[in-house]
Amino acid sequence: MTTRGACEPTSVLTVPREEWAVNEGEYLSDSSPRHKPWDVHRAEADEVSDIFAYSQFSRHRRYAVRVEQCAQVLEFARDPPTDNPQRKLKLTNAWFCRVRHCPVCQWRRALQWQARLYQALPRLLMDYPEARFLFLTLTVRNCRVNELRSTLVLLARAWQRLIQLRTWPADGWIRATEITRSQKDRSAHPHFHALLMVPPEYFKAGYLKQAQWVDLWQQSLRVTYKPIVDIQVLRQNKKRSRVTVNSVNIPQMWTIVSEILKYSVKPSDMIRDHDWFLQLVDQVHKMRSVTVGGVLKPYLRERKREGLTQEPGEEDPGALAERLFFGWKQEVRRYRKLHQS
Repeated sequence: MTTRGACEPTSVLTVPREEWAVNEGEYLSDSSPRHKPWDVHRAEADEVSDIFAYSQFSRHRRYAVRVEQCAQVLEFARDPPTDNPQRKLKLTNAWFCRVRHCPVCQWRRALQWQARLYQALPRLLMDYPEARFLFLTLTVRNCRVNELRSTLVLLARAWQRLIQLRTWPADGWIRATEITRSQKDRSAHPHFHALLMVPPEYFKAGYLKQAQWVDLWQQSLRVTYKPIVDIQVLRQNKKRSRVTVNSVNIPQMWTIVSEILKYSVKPSDMIRDHDWFLQLVDQVHKMRSVTVGGVLKPYLRERKREGLTQEPGEEDPGALAERLFFGWKQEVRRYRKLHQS
């Protein structure tokens, strides 16, 4: 049974379970070690589904059904050996529940954003060859989880004030919200991670030191305390190499992008404190976690109902690619190869 309004399963993956047979001993993580995160995130999704299922509220129990059914069967394509000796697996089809806090969907959305930036980067750096990049983290004091929504509104308004200041240096940015749980007092710690694209003139005139960033963010938050702010300049390589595009060190940039987009809430925080997590779900309902602005917006434009199968740097499989199916086996917490009987 699937919930209407969620992305409907495709015909390939709606075969009744009794018509699939298990190919004993062949696991996805053994066939393709780089796909081991599927086991980790689907196991986390089982725990999150249980949390939703035992909630007293029907809205949460509806989430439980969707998360339980998420990514139960994965379809991959693998090119013939003659075409691709490495025979990498590429995900081509799966049904995703699209529940905001499903660990599988949260992970896939992060990969989707990374893939979008990965694809846009060559054109972006061709159009702005002298661009430099900064990694900015902006915080606010912790709040009780039932005050999270109002705190996120405060953060969003402060961001708008910050980018409207004359001293704001960025031509474009991508900003993500992360919320962590304090183990000390169960408070919520919402904060922003942002990748800023600045012109080269920033380092000659208008350069902002750490203390200046703190003052600007305090002014924008309209608080009396000094908030914690972290600013890093992405390193440049003067020597061109295959990992460098227009002097930007791509591996380091990729690490920063992954940090920004990896998740909005850690799965460990979801699972550790059930009541805290369910309150958080309601507090952030229909609030955006990722925003793009300035000159980066047309390069990273989000498409409606975009699929979650995309990963950074992957190529489309060939026409003769072999189709493989893996099903989630909860008892062993791994994906196992299937074949139609």
